[in-house]
Amino acid sequence: MTPPRRHDDFAAPPPPAAETPCYPFAARARDLKRSEIREFLRHAGRPGMISLAGGLPAAELFDRDGLAAATAMVLRERPAAALQYGMTEGQPRLREALSALLRERGIAAADDGLLVTTGSQQAIDLLARIFIEPGDTVVVERPCYLAAVQAFALAGARLLTLPTDADGACVDRLDDCLGGPPPKFVYLVSTFANPTGATLAHERRLALLRWAVRHRVFVVEDDPYGELRFAGSAVPPLLALAAEVPGAADWCGYLSSLSKTVAPGLRVGWMQLPPAVAEQAGRVKQTLDLHTSSLAQEVAAAYLASGRLPAALVRARARYRDQAEALAAALRCRFGERLQFAMPEGGMFLWARFADGTDTSALLPAALAQSVLYVPGAAFYADAPERATLRLSYAGTPPELADEAAARLARALAAG
Repeated sequence: MTPPRRHDDFAAPPPPAAETPCYPFAARARDLKRSEIREFLRHAGRPGMISLAGGLPAAELFDRDGLAAATAMVLRERPAAALQYGMTEGQPRLREALSALLRERGIAAADDGLLVTTGSQQAIDLLARIFIEPGDTVVVERPCYLAAVQAFALAGARLLTLPTDADGACVDRLDDCLGGPPPKFVYLVSTFANPTGATLAHERRLALLRWAVRHRVFVVEDDPYGELRFAGSAVPPLLALAAEVPGAADWCGYLSSLSKTVAPGLRVGWMQLPPAVAEQAGRVKQTLDLHTSSLAQEVAAAYLASGRLPAALVRARARYRDQAEALAAALRCRFGERLQFAMPEGGMFLWARFADGTDTSALLPAALAQSVLYVPGAAFYADAPERATLRLSYAGTPPELADEAAARLARALAAG
């Protein structure tokens, strides 16, 4: 007698494994590599991990009370301005506040050259969009800020690299970049560069401006870290020095952000550009996102108007100084001459190199096994990388963890 059929005998057979559809992505998107840093940060939240990888400001430094008060005031007194669509160029109150910041940095801010952006990363993207045709040349530092390299690659640029040393980009090598069509622009992080922490020397800044005028090549100065100086003497931004080089203001743009000084979650950046460049960038921005968040801009404007930023910067500089000194001392103690680095005067990064040629990409799995994370230097090169390099961020590592971080790195090196 046939046994009765069970309920699950009537279940439909499992569907075949789905294949990923072959979408017709554009080549520029299909060929774009993921950010290695973003991939590394997946590990940062692991229990017990000490992360020296991310370029994130210390969350404890966020002025939560000041930002809460600014937000409450805006929603109470300026709800229409904060919650409505706004001008592509930026909210008037924030533009006024940013112009005041620029004047404090020695930059004469022209209203028709100021454009508020969704973080300085959007500023980089906008300049790439308005200047670069596929195959055009852009000059970047070697090594260079990774997300800028990605933005230029997405636009189809051919990247030429400029060597760097302790005084920043070696601008005397710029003529080496003139063998073919002139570059569309030169991009550099002028002060406390990411990843090297170096600052472009005063005389090199003037030489760069003279070169730009002579060859009619635009210079993009990215300055997210300049306010975080905790040692040494400040060097004026390129756009401030442009007054000393006739015609230089026409060939120089300045980018900055509140991400490292107030809070990255605001996503508020800005550019000061020659008016014709600002107008073109504004048109493209209008097409991309209409405008940067009105709410974020109004909160940022209210916070800047509150007068709390200078004290917040004092706290940040003191904290980063202590953390940089603690990490540097721990590394010297654990590695001696085997790990070479220069002590930074500000910013968030310590750039190091193993004198024995240790490949820091190959070392990373051993470091993760020891619960310490860094970024291999290879991630920052637009050309052949120097594999013995690594970027260490002290911004999120309290002084009391510095020795343990160095000890774990030393154990990883011994195990590898």
